[in-house]
Amino acid sequence: MGPLQGVRVAEFAGIGPGPFGAMVLADLGAEVLRITRPGVSTLLSEEGADLLSAGRAELALDLKDPAGAERALAVVERADALIDPFRPGVMERNGLGPEVALARNPRLVYARMTGYGQDGPMAQRAGHDINYISLTGALGASARLGERPLFPLNLLGDFGGGGMLLALGVVSAVLHARTTGEGQVVDVAMVDGAALLTTMVQGLRQAGMWSEVAGTNLLDSGAPFYEVYETADGRHVAVGALEPQFHMRLLELLEIPAEEMGQWDRERWPEHRARLTETFRSRTRDEWSELFAGEDACVTPVLGLHEAAGHPHARARASFVGAGGRAQLSAGGGAQLNAGEARSSAGEERERPAPAPRFARTPAEVPAVPPAPEELLRRWGVTPGTCPTD
Repeated sequence: MGPLQGVRVAEFAGIGPGPFGAMVLADLGAEVLRITRPGVSTLLSEEGADLLSAGRAELALDLKDPAGAERALAVVERADALIDPFRPGVMERNGLGPEVALARNPRLVYARMTGYGQDGPMAQRAGHDINYISLTGALGASARLGERPLFPLNLLGDFGGGGMLLALGVVSAVLHARTTGEGQVVDVAMVDGAALLTTMVQGLRQAGMWSEVAGTNLLDSGAPFYEVYETADGRHVAVGALEPQFHMRLLELLEIPAEEMGQWDRERWPEHRARLTETFRSRTRDEWSELFAGEDACVTPVLGLHEAAGHPHARARASFVGAGGRAQLSAGGGAQLNAGEARSSAGEERERPAPAPRFARTPAEVPAVPPAPEELLRRWGVTPGTCPTD
């Protein structure tokens, strides 16, 4: 199932953006073989923690052993795409660099996922999401007035600017290869991707519509109508009443006269924020949710990770599904679940966010228990101990 059915991907195991990009491809129907290194553990090695790598066949190979590297090349020769999660030069030292791989498979898409890219003065430097987004302005712009910048987990660099663009790059280059017969290297750098995500804000800044002082702008907590407010029970609601009609409805439901809170009276924004802060502390989060339910005022509860799957909208759309069973998702419909959902080490049913986006004709599917690597290799035409031949 899925629009990428028939696409074969050799994923060399890494952490963060590489597995995420491979997961997206697998969710959309690609057949992904994950090549791991024997004895290597990660932060997610604890049983049940690594949802990013679930549902894919794994083949353990010692890439420093010439026999292991040759075995990997035999897989690559049958793949449409390869995902390299290492720093520049690592695959070359193992005899698996782009020159060697493309000589064996000229149609191959060789996707290289790094933090700083394949060239430049920082190409060989270690780093993580927080470092990459710090160089793009994204982190520096994410702060309340007078406070230090706060990073949004590792979502911007690793996943939005990294793994998501990795998947897009692979699909784009595979489409080109199938049209022309030409493979290529795709250089996916998280600094590039995170910078790309700031395009709109950079445009506003260059037009004089965005201040360099963080926490004073429309979307960085400067505007009182685009803000998070604490409620009576210590929880929070999110307010995003940007458009005039939504701002008007917000004030109506809060019983605040419109003339007392002009939306674009910037000099009074601190006063407006103080009033909204006091107002929202008068009821609990769920009481506010009930008041604003069905209203176009752009007010929603701030949910914890443990609450997200239980929200009525998430349940209606099957936005979270069993991590170990099959869930078929199509546009305009929910999920069709099969039995066999995996459970965590605590005995609770494991859930993961459902594949996205939704496709009407080729619905995506959470991969079930993956085939044994030997079975996958057989389907690809890789004979044990030998290189494939056409």
